[in-house]
Amino acid sequence: MGEHFFAESFDRGTLDGWVVSNAKKEDTDEDIAKYDGKWSVEEMKDSKLPGDQGLVLKSRAKHHAISAQLLRPFTFDTQPLIVQYEVNFQSGIDCGGAYVKLLSQTPDLDLDQFVDKTPYTIMFGPDKCGEDYKLHFIFRHKNPKTGEYEEKHAKKPDSDLRTYYTDKKTHLYTLVLNPDNTFEVLVDQTLVNSGSLLKDMTPPVNPAAEVEDPDDYKPEDWDERPKIQDPDAVKPEDWDEDMDGEWEAPQVPNPACETAPGCGAWKRPMIDNPNYKGKWKPPMIDNPNYQGVWKPRKIPNPAFFEDLHPFRMTAFSAVGLELWSMTSDIFFDNFFITNDRNTAERWATDGWGLKKAAEGAADPGLATQMMNAAEERPWLWVVYVLTVALPLVLIIIFCCTGKSAATPAEYKKTDEPQPDVKDEEEEEKAEEADEAEESSPGWCDADVRKHSPVVAAEEKSDRDESPAEKDEEEEDEDEEQEGTADEVWRVDELQ
Repeated sequence: MGEHFFAESFDRGTLDGWVVSNAKKEDTDEDIAKYDGKWSVEEMKDSKLPGDQGLVLKSRAKHHAISAQLLRPFTFDTQPLIVQYEVNFQSGIDCGGAYVKLLSQTPDLDLDQFVDKTPYTIMFGPDKCGEDYKLHFIFRHKNPKTGEYEEKHAKKPDSDLRTYYTDKKTHLYTLVLNPDNTFEVLVDQTLVNSGSLLKDMTPPVNPAAEVEDPDDYKPEDWDERPKIQDPDAVKPEDWDEDMDGEWEAPQVPNPACETAPGCGAWKRPMIDNPNYKGKWKPPMIDNPNYQGVWKPRKIPNPAFFEDLHPFRMTAFSAVGLELWSMTSDIFFDNFFITNDRNTAERWATDGWGLKKAAEGAADPGLATQMMNAAEERPWLWVVYVLTVALPLVLIIIFCCTGKSAATPAEYKKTDEPQPDVKDEEEEEKAEEADEAEESSPGWCDADVRKHSPVVAAEEKSDRDESPAEKDEEEEDEDEEQEGTADEVWRVDELQ
């Protein structure tokens, strides 16, 4: 495993080396003061790695406390600190924590009496109540002047942490502290928070060099007004301040007027004054005596100190879980504390890496994932409808509806250019007739005319016509051709 100070995989199936607290919380009702929450070593409910066991918080709405000694105390010197462990909220989480405490090395440290007030050096891990999703990194800093300890909280991560509490998967939480006073917080080996112990903690490690003088008071003549009314301003003569005329005493009903159509002297009704400008006030000008907002003067901070190496924290010698949870079956596994980052990454690959691969292989399909997500966030149904159903409806409408060809009647309703429908129809009929004539046998025409008595009679009649009758027929044909030519000329002229 490489260099390490603590390693626990629970694969032995026992709590050997761990101490369950028998203490009671102070200043708490007797009914809930005792640390009587149950712990167990077992597999996850839906384990994807048979035989892989972990530490499980079994009770809800109870105080739990359990701890174990390190192989040797961790001292903050020239080597980094890496703390990592796994958590799986098998049943989700309503309100409760899953953070660890690195218990400070003190002469009176008694793991059997581990409580919330037991001194710790670092508290790290997930915590949730309601919709407040937290990932704590807190360290207790010792004031070099007073010797008192004060908790310093890291800034809140910018990442959205919700998924880690709701997806019921195993997640790896890692804290890295470096001797240069920088820190990193990772989830599943992905950075979610980082910063400096000197700049990104609340309250700051080092107090301000100056503080406000508690004995300083604002002078009575101190002028904090940035603007004042112009003392030289004069109300214009035509300024109208009246809204409804002069005041008159209120009136009471006249009993003599109850049955009369009118009573008393008639007066015009009142209307809003179109020239009303409101009550006149002098304009505001810069206050020549303005002194700014008063603040107490600064004096040197009597409690000032400068600790440029907050990484050098109090050594710790044990790791513990001191938790209250409204949800049971929180699964912990693969605790590891080292000063070698490479060793920590190998440990993560051999432990959490296997869980990740097994859980990934058993992940449901996309449709199931979408359904599960919608159960947690009902508003996703709206997104599904808009992104899936709506485009489908539009496609169906587009494919099943179309513009039909316009009829001649529809053409008459517009001035748009239109094809000559009749000419096209006549041309089509002529083409069909030509095709029919070409497809008929060649002997048919001659033989029919040769053997048809009707045709023979017509030919004989033509031969028997007199020359005069032929001349009349030729004259009639000439007149018809001239009339046709005249009609064509008139049509062309009109066009």
